[in-house]
Formats: sequence, structure tokens, C-alpha cells
Amino acid sequence: MFKKTMALLLTMMLLAGLVAGCGPKAPEQQQPGENNAPAEKPLKIAMVTDVGGVNDRSFNQSAWEGLQRAQKELGVQASYQESKQEADYATNIETLVDAENDLIWGIGFLMGETIKTAAQNYPDQKFAIIDYAYGDETPENVVGVVFKEEEPSYLVGYIAGKMTKTNKVGFIGGMDFPVIHKFHYGYLAGVKAANPNVEVMVQYANSFTDEAKGRSIAEQMYANGADIIFHAAGATGNGMIEVAREKGKYAIGVDKDQNPDAPDNVITSAMKRVDNAIFNVAKDLKDGKYAGGETVVYGLKEGGVDIAPSSSKLVPKEILDEVEALKAKIISGEIKVPATKEEFEAMK
Repeated sequence: MFKKTMALLLTMMLLAGLVAGCGPKAPEQQQPGENNAPAEKPLKIAMVTDVGGVNDRSFNQSAWEGLQRAQKELGVQASYQESKQEADYATNIETLVDAENDLIWGIGFLMGETIKTAAQNYPDQKFAIIDYAYGDETPENVVGVVFKEEEPSYLVGYIAGKMTKTNKVGFIGGMDFPVIHKFHYGYLAGVKAANPNVEVMVQYANSFTDEAKGRSIAEQMYANGADIIFHAAGATGNGMIEVAREKGKYAIGVDKDQNPDAPDNVITSAMKRVDNAIFNVAKDLKDGKYAGGETVVYGLKEGGVDIAPSSSKLVPKEILDEVEALKAKIISGEIKVPATKEEFEAMK
């Protein structure tokens, strides 16, 4: 009896083992591709802000919004390092390289040489920069992104020339270098196209962060008869918008739609879709495309610049209809908007 019982137990144990052997493998025994493939590692994309900071309500904020959109829609892991002064650029880039980001953005013209040096020091690291074109010297691991800022500036200048009641308008530039010249001379050309008799007051603040300086320049221009001022000065221009709100004057914003900052005063904005550029490069990178060694250009034709959608709130429809016609002529090449002093003088 004992032997029969032991035989029965052994038979049952063998059957149990066979059944277990036919069952699913334990997770640690499964091979890749057998329903437990590891999740795709998200792309890490980061940016170094210019000195205006990520909440400048303008240039840097637009860039960060584009990166946040990429995080939401593309699943990238987004981050930034904020620069308080130009000396922070190199340190912030080093921090992002050490963090093993797949792509590092430099936001702004002032970062051009720092990004180029970093690209040479880290040839396997991908970089991109807003507002800087290296031309034939573009490193293979850098994408340059530039905009035709003169085009929306021409359109807002036309609006200013049509809407001024005093025949005096103003322009406040941040720093005196080529990117801001495109805003400056595009605006001048647009004002003069609308009304050759309008006087344009121009002053550079030599800062993108000094709101007090923006206030001071704006107060003087408004006191001298200007009733509309356009700025291309980052956070410095926010001071101008505050003065316009306080004095009941008109202002023109830049980069983002700045009407929410002063809904009764910001009649339009020369929008520069830095957010779209950031998002598009992230999408390309995720799709396995990276335009290293090249410069991407965004104008009206490419949907990279335009006037703000809020313009219809304060700008008469007949003027906006004229602006639409001008836009079509710029896109077709019938109107060539000046981007420099020399081009503006030749146009005159």
C-alpha cells in the first residue's frame, strides 16, 4: 500500500510539472518582443534662456511654450536653464550637456558664439539656436533658426501709419544689432508706405531687461507727441506697454500677442513664432530628422511670422483688409521689405 501511495504522489508531481512547463514564462524568462518590450525612452530637449528670463512675456516665454507643447504632444522631456547675465550661457549649456539632453537650444542672437564653441567641444551633442545664422560655417551638430522679422514689422508699421492721429509714432529697440534692425527698418518702411508724412521717433534702450528704461523712453516719446509706439525690446518693452496703459495711449507688441497685457492699448503685435520653430524641430528630431549644418528661415510664407490675431479688436476692418493685401504681395515677392538701413534707403 505504501509503495502504491508513493507512486501515485510521484505521478501527480510529474503531471503538475508538465502543466507548469506548458504555462506562460515568468517575466524574467520572456524574450524582448514577447509582449514586454521596454517603453521607448523619451527625447530630452532643453533650452538656455536669454537674459530676459523664461517669464519675459515675450521671446523666451514663447520658446518655452513651444517646448512645453512638444512635451505635451510629442512626449519629450522638456527643461530649461535660466540666464540672468551673458556670463551664465556657457555654464548653463555645460549643465544641460551633463544632463545628457538629446537637443540643447540657445535662445537668442547673443548666444551665437557660445553655442558654436559648445558644438565644437561636444561634436556628438545636437544643438539648435534661435536668431543666429552661421552660414557656410554652421557646425554639423547645430541647426540655426532665423525669422524675417521685417515682414510683420512692416505690417504693424502700416497699421501705425494709418491709425496715428498726431502723425508721430515711436520705435524702441532693445539692443543695436542686426536682428533688431530688421524690426526697426521694416517698421519704418510700413509707416511710410501708409503715410509718408509721419515722423518716427527711434531710440535703442541697450537692454532687453530694463523695464524702467522702457518706461522712461516711452514717457518721453508720448510727451513729444507720439500716440503709438512699437517695441522690439523684450522685457524692456513691457515698461512701454505699462506707460501706454496708464496714459491711455496705443502700443504695439512683439514676438507674442501682447494684447492681454493691456487689452485697451496694445492694438497689434508683430508676432514671431519662436514657439512653432521649437516645436517643429522637436517633431523632426522625433521623426529621425535633424537639419544639422543648416539654417531654417521662417517668414510670412512659412507661417513663422504674422500680426497678432487680436488685432481685429482695436484696428478697423478696412485697415486690416489693406494689411491682408500687403501680406499677399510680400509673400508673392511683389513687395520686398527692407531688413537693413541700406535696404531702407534704397527703397526710398
